[in-house]
Amino acid sequence: MNEKNQTKVYEIFLLGFKDLHNIKIPLFILLLLTYCVTICGNVLIIVLVSYSKTLQSPMYFFLTQLSISDIMLTTDIVPTTLTNIFAGKLILSFSGCITRFYIFGCSESTECLILAVMAYDRYLAICHPLHYATIMDFDLFLKMSIISWIFGALIVIITILALFGLEFCGPNIIDHFFLEMEVFFLDIFVLILPFIMTVTSYGWIIKTILGLSSNLQRRKAFSTCSSHLTVVCIFYGTLIAIYMISTRGVSLTINKVASLLYTVVTPMLNPIIYSLRNKDIKETIRKLQTHLRCV
Repeated sequence: MNEKNQTKVYEIFLLGFKDLHNIKIPLFILLLLTYCVTICGNVLIIVLVSYSKTLQSPMYFFLTQLSISDIMLTTDIVPTTLTNIFAGKLILSFSGCITRFYIFGCSESTECLILAVMAYDRYLAICHPLHYATIMDFDLFLKMSIISWIFGALIVIITILALFGLEFCGPNIIDHFFLEMEVFFLDIFVLILPFIMTVTSYGWIIKTILGLSSNLQRRKAFSTCSSHLTVVCIFYGTLIAIYMISTRGVSLTINKVASLLYTVVTPMLNPIIYSLRNKDIKETIRKLQTHLRCV
C-alpha cells in the first residue's frame, strides 16, 4: 500500500486583499477610522448604561452585552485586516488561526442569541405590558444573558474540538482576510433558531401594534422597538447577503468586501442607531456632558 507524503500544517498564510495599489492607504485609513468609531461608540453605550439610573432596564442591559460582542468581533477582525492591507499576506500559527476563529464564532453566535433575547424582551413589553415587570425581573434577564454567552461559547467549542481532532496537510494558503468556516451544525443553533425566535416575536409585536386603537399608541409602541428592529434587519440582512453571494460563484474579492459588512460595518452602526434613535440615551449623553463641564 503506497502512502502519499503529507506535511502537517503548522502555519496559515492569509492573503487578504491583494493588488490594492493606489487604494491601499485610503482603505487602511477608512478601516482604522471605522474601528475607532466602533470601539468608541460601543464603549460609550456601556458607560452610559452603567452611569445612568434611567437606563437600568433589561433592554439596555442586553444592549451592553451586544456592545461587548461587537467589540470582540471587530477587534478580532480589523487589526488582522489592517496588517494584511500593507503586508499583502499574514502568517499565523495554526493555533492562532483557530483562536481567531473561536473569538469570531463566539461573538457572532452570542450576538444572534442576544438579538433574539432582546426581541423577546420587546415582545413582553408591548404584548404583555402589565406583566412585563414581574416576568422580566433581574434574575430572568441576567440568566438569559449568561445563558446566551455560555451557549454561544460552547457551541463553537464543539467545532473547535472537532477541528483539533483532524490533521491538516497540503496547501496552507487561504485567500481571505480572516479564517472563514461554514459549519451547518453551528448555523442551525446560532443563526436559524434565533432568527425564527426573533421573527416570531416581531410577528406578535406587529399584530399587537396594529390592534391598538389610536395612531399615537401605535407610534409610541413602535418607537420602543424601532432601534432593535433596525439592528436586526441590518445584521440578518448582511448575513443573508453573504450566504447568497458565497453560493453564486462570484469573485472572491466581492466576497471579502461583503464580509466586511457584518464584521466591520455592522458593529459600528449598532451604537449609532441606538444613540440617534433613542431619547433616553440622548438625554443621558446631555447629562453626562453637563456633568463633565461642571467637573
